Amino acid sequence: MQPPVPYLDGEYPIRFAHRGSRVLWPENTAVAFAGAVDLGYRYIETDVRITRDGVVVVFHDDTLDRTTNGKGPVKDWLFEDIKHLDAGWWFDRDAGFPQRGGEAVVSSLDETFERFPEVRFNIDLKGPGMEWPVADVIRRHGRETSVMVGSFKGRRIGKFRRVTGGAVATSAGPAAALSLYSASRIGKTVSTAASAFQVPFDYWGINIDEKFVAAAHRCGAHVHCWTVNEAADMHRLLDVGVDGIVTDRPDTLNEVIAQR
Repeated sequence: MQPPVPYLDGEYPIRFAHRGSRVLWPENTAVAFAGAVDLGYRYIETDVRITRDGVVVVFHDDTLDRTTNGKGPVKDWLFEDIKHLDAGWWFDRDAGFPQRGGEAVVSSLDETFERFPEVRFNIDLKGPGMEWPVADVIRRHGRETSVMVGSFKGRRIGKFRRVTGGAVATSAGPAAALSLYSASRIGKTVSTAASAFQVPFDYWGINIDEKFVAAAHRCGAHVHCWTVNEAADMHRLLDVGVDGIVTDRPDTLNEVIAQR
């Protein structure tokens, strides 16, 4: 059993605003994060990439095209240039693009930590070679106990754990989650360095049920499910005991928690 993890003690169940919200505001921007905070959220899921000059930025895609008025890979841009792009350019709201020319920009992780000192961030390492740069930003801001870091690449998260010496909470990669799922079918569990199994609730052939949750709890880890946007799914997952829900609909999740 793992010792208590400070990152996880903020509330129960944990409400994570997915990229702030892709539905209500331009994703992964201070506009979205502030909106989620105004709804009472203290946990925000986000993503990071790195610019050509080594600045860690809060951004999901490997290219700028889907969400900004810029083009090309994030890694080819200098931060001085990327920070002037309009990150609300393609925010739709039924194709009225209401955020164009607004305050939504691409921010650095440094700026994000400074602007939201009370928020606990769940950070996905989206590209290679990010372990040291992200660890440096976390150390610089003293955020070791107020962030959790994960990745879809098991080796990447393993390297991050080595770089930080285990000082920062991490989630399990896909292979570890599948191992836990297999073990849970026969009432077993696994040994893990992860503080949470953050898994899709409707993918990989995984049925998030009481067995899976119990197996995670036996090894001292949480279960957080993403990306859950319908109230019925939120209720079902909370009924089986998941510890956190990642959602694009922080407003809907608030209503579900209030009902319960």
